[in-house]
Amino acid sequence: MAKLPFSIYRRTGRRYYYVQFKNEQTGEYMSAISTKQETESGAVSVAFQWLKDGIPQKGEAIPLKKYSLRDMAREAEISATDCEYICKELQRRGMLKSYVISDSKQAVDLIGYLLEFWNWEKSAYIRERLRKNHGIHRRHCKLQSQAITLYWGPFFKGRFLGDIKATDIDAFINYIGEKDLSASRKNGIIKAGTKPLRWAFSKGEIEADPTRGHLLFSGDGKERQVLSPTAATAAFRAEWKDERAKLANMLAAVTGMRQGEILALRLQDLGPDCLYVRGAWSSGYGLKLPKNNKPRTVELPFPDLLQGLIDLANRNPWGVSPDSLIFWTEYKAGVPMQGYQFVKGLRAALVKSGFPKNEAGEYVFHGWRHFYTTYLMGKLERKLLKSQTGHLTNEMLDHYGEHQTESDRKIIQATAINTFRELLPDLRAAGE
Repeated sequence: MAKLPFSIYRRTGRRYYYVQFKNEQTGEYMSAISTKQETESGAVSVAFQWLKDGIPQKGEAIPLKKYSLRDMAREAEISATDCEYICKELQRRGMLKSYVISDSKQAVDLIGYLLEFWNWEKSAYIRERLRKNHGIHRRHCKLQSQAITLYWGPFFKGRFLGDIKATDIDAFINYIGEKDLSASRKNGIIKAGTKPLRWAFSKGEIEADPTRGHLLFSGDGKERQVLSPTAATAAFRAEWKDERAKLANMLAAVTGMRQGEILALRLQDLGPDCLYVRGAWSSGYGLKLPKNNKPRTVELPFPDLLQGLIDLANRNPWGVSPDSLIFWTEYKAGVPMQGYQFVKGLRAALVKSGFPKNEAGEYVFHGWRHFYTTYLMGKLERKLLKSQTGHLTNEMLDHYGEHQTESDRKIIQATAINTFRELLPDLRAAGE
């Protein structure tokens, strides 16, 4: 009998004959396959038929060449490097769109990665920002984490970091687009996830940046509510539960100072008719430079308000010194009161002055910055106004804006007095 191009045999105690074909790549016999034949001749006939038409496997006939390749893949000891090579080759041929190799940087749960990115204690991103003196707040990180949990989590559940492609981000943007949210809120939710993905790409944790080339939602955010001078006057003349909150709101109204800058004020920062803005308080890591890293002098030509700040500083329960905080808290030395108390006091005063509660809730402390700029715009040259608010434009304007003359100060003071004179109540009379 001529030598067959395969091996036929029956295992001891078994009913059917088996066939073993040779692997065309290695020349070695592959795993045995049952022919379902009880005679050797029947098994040989079936084997020749398979050799001609293909070996049956899961409802299809696989040609011997392809069967040999699958057998090699099944039996071979493949390293991580081999695996990556094979995946890249399949991707090159268009047979694999994406892949994630086990135990690689990309094989981490996407949602877990996003949540850790915004975790104040664990995030490498946050540590780097703080190390390089870039501002970031705990509250911001908490809100971003909530966006991940509420929106990214349900949509990308079970997905891996390295598995996310641009088409996935497109699909997510469309998904968020169907939500009944403002454009700014939608964009904020999207950025809560795209920023960590861009970070992952910059650190070599994923091979491509899936966030590039996407259009976010257009449309103005919720308009910042700005009080009229009449409404502001009524609010300041209403009864305030916390005098500290009242003074902070009055100060913001007539200087345009930021909340963090007011919280950071110390007794030594009070001049005879001005304030020296040297720092800002940031929840999470304390005192830092003002925004744009530019200390400045803010004119305060209102003696009663200035005296009110001095009196408040002198009531600091932790002691009085040049370094004492003006807006102290009774709970801990060297730490200012919570900024939310400012807006809480403002809204309560607005209600007492006649605002419906829901309308009062639309106003935020930062609105005073808009208030100050709005009512001084056109009355002060832009250079002088920016010297007060701390806003920057181009390099030359910054250069000339830093050299403030005495005449500049007098113009600022006179304009502020004329604009805001009727805004402030008589603090001395109120204290008698």
